[in-house]
Amino acid sequence: MEPVTHALASLALSQTRLNRVSRLATPMLLVSGLAADLDWLAYLGGPRLFLAAHRTATHSLLGTMVIACATAALFSQLARPHSPATRRATQFFPALIVCFAGAVVHLLLDLFTSYGVKLLWPFSGKWYAWDFAPSLDPLVLVLLPAAILLPRLFGLVTQEISGRSKVQPGGRSTAAMLLLVLLYFGGRAVAHQNALALLNARVYRGEAPLRSAAFPASSPLNWTGLVETPDAIDEVQVPLSGAFDPEAARPHFKPADSPALESARRSPAAQAFLAFARFPFATQEETPSGYLIEIRDLRFAAAPPADNLGEVVVIVTVSPQAQVIANQLQFAATTPPPSR
Repeated sequence: MEPVTHALASLALSQTRLNRVSRLATPMLLVSGLAADLDWLAYLGGPRLFLAAHRTATHSLLGTMVIACATAALFSQLARPHSPATRRATQFFPALIVCFAGAVVHLLLDLFTSYGVKLLWPFSGKWYAWDFAPSLDPLVLVLLPAAILLPRLFGLVTQEISGRSKVQPGGRSTAAMLLLVLLYFGGRAVAHQNALALLNARVYRGEAPLRSAAFPASSPLNWTGLVETPDAIDEVQVPLSGAFDPEAARPHFKPADSPALESARRSPAAQAFLAFARFPFATQEETPSGYLIEIRDLRFAAAPPADNLGEVVVIVTVSPQAQVIANQLQFAATTPPPSR
């Protein structure tokens, strides 16, 4: 998910009982909850580095533990020159509990999206994505601030009624709001399974699905499906609150196999891309010097605009004799979409 959601999640966590574990729970949660997104710096190194680094090391189980340990160690060291009370409040192991919570919540939120994470890096290159929440979810951006602000409001009201000089905000009320956020994500997971069931129960131009995926929209009642058949990849809207019409699907017909296309797929840039792409789709254009082949991941065409940041495509130039002349990865933002 995007950094605002991660920051809000960290701030909400800081108002639970974690703020009793360490005096510096809030800054520790913010650092550990946002540190994984430092891999966005790879964007400055170009599409090849970005594809290799984004959502890999810092978004793995190993990377999550490293972030938690490093953040806890950093705050423990920063507390050493201060008073004994401050040092006790930021001892390594209590700090590690807080930082681990922040780092794990970041990893879970990104698992919910369609981009995915390399959870078992460096032992496995497999991508994991649960597909049931967009990177920018409007309702989550309402619920998380509510989890932060409402307990403070209730605390002020309680303080006014009881006459006590100070009432600690958060605690159970914050936990209840965070539970509501979890229930919302659980509802999205159920809706995702229903959308997949609808996709797999239909035929498309007389062909049964080989595989399918449902990608989230802003509303949990609306999904965009991709269904692969022997001849095409169909893009179709899946409304859970209305009638689902597979006949309204827009087919992306697969190009015929050719020596040029096969050579393009074997190029280094394409191999790096195909290890990441879930619904790769190639277009082939004949040119005076041979063929221009572009490969995109249709998953990004089906996703909301906020999920398309950092989309990468492959451009391969092939000679008339099917020899690769040039191959490169490009950011889709600098590449016009293929004509259909």
